[in-house]
Amino acid sequence: MTIVITTDRLQLRTITSDDAAFYLALVNDPAFIENIRDKGIRTLEEARTDIVNGPVANQEKIGFSLYVVERKEDGQAMGLCGLVKRESLKNIDLGYAFLPQFLGQGYAREAARATLAYANTHLCISKLAAITSPNNLASNKLLQDLGFQLEAVVVLAGESRDTNLYGYEF
Repeated sequence: MTIVITTDRLQLRTITSDDAAFYLALVNDPAFIENIRDKGIRTLEEARTDIVNGPVANQEKIGFSLYVVERKEDGQAMGLCGLVKRESLKNIDLGYAFLPQFLGQGYAREAARATLAYANTHLCISKLAAITSPNNLASNKLLQDLGFQLEAVVVLAGESRDTNLYGYEF
């Protein structure tokens, strides 16, 4: 586990297979399933496998991934925030998801803002994408508040529903 980003209240760190219980809860949260997708992960072992084959492999292969967002004061894992390279998008994607009890407290905004700074200063990325469900009003508002511009409504490869595609340039 490596701490990658810190803010006043948060630390963002690499995810490990030890985070399987947290990850399992997050990907099975009804809002995650509705607004992102149902990953079909139902057991701790499936969660461990997805962590290793997803974020851990990406971190090793391309140098970034989704990070566990923890509260500094107590180390409580609250959500994920980081960068994703999707085959279906031209630009690297800012992604985030939080457990419901941590919404509405500014944690997603703080983590996303710090991730934007990290992408630009440490990874020298000049343009990012972000995607949301058109119905996810809170996420759409957050992206707009961060300076993302809605570029198009698209249907991503392998999906059947509309997705808002945002762009951000440093």
